[in-house]
Amino acid sequence: MPLFPDLLPHLSRAEAQAHRRFGRAATFGPLHAAYAGPGLPLNAAWHDGTRPPDAGALAAFEAFCAEVGTPPTVHLLSDAVPGALGVLGARGYALSTLLHVYAHDLTALPPRAEVEETHDAEAWATLSAQGFGAGSGPTMQVVAAAPGTRLFVARRGGEAAGSAALSVTGGVAALFGMSTRPDYRGQGVQTDLLAARLHAAAQAGADFASVFVTPGSPSERNIRRAGFGLVGARLTLSKTGPGGPDGTSA
Repeated sequence: MPLFPDLLPHLSRAEAQAHRRFGRAATFGPLHAAYAGPGLPLNAAWHDGTRPPDAGALAAFEAFCAEVGTPPTVHLLSDAVPGALGVLGARGYALSTLLHVYAHDLTALPPRAEVEETHDAEAWATLSAQGFGAGSGPTMQVVAAAPGTRLFVARRGGEAAGSAALSVTGGVAALFGMSTRPDYRGQGVQTDLLAARLHAAAQAGADFASVFVTPGSPSERNIRRAGFGLVGARLTLSKTGPGGPDGTSA
């Protein structure tokens, strides 16, 4: 599919800006942090794809994390790794998660799907947590309530079967929060949710749509079938040593 030559930097800028919606926000050089609540995986900083973070920016970010009581965690896309990895590694950051990054150019879209958009954030979060599993409820409540988040529900036989979310920032339509209730898996729920959000993204005037996915998962297969192309990876690095998840400080 046709792609922007600067797609990954464009995506990094949009994700860094959008990430600030999820809670108490702060900026440290190219790092855009948010604290959403105790123990939530949303507590992290996004690298905005510009210059590498320097030691001063990282020290300030780490002080912010110590203040709110969360391990220092940084998300960055694969094109930024060569410049940022050295300073991050020197401060004790190590890779904790890798996701594949896919994009869709919004010109050749799959057929429309019968999916409803809802404004009931509480019901959506409850449904989403049924798909993601135990312990995901608080995170999905934050996601559902974030400004600019659009919420979608797919049904089977009149019953809510799956959920997903969409936000558009800086021309990038971010597709996220997709889950299917266990009893409805294998019935095309994710396919419908992907198609519906691609059409919504196009109608909103986005330049392209993006999604992050676990490599080799069933969701990755569904994303490929929907016409997305692999464009890179999202790396998550967490600080080890004193004050980090493997250190001795609380």
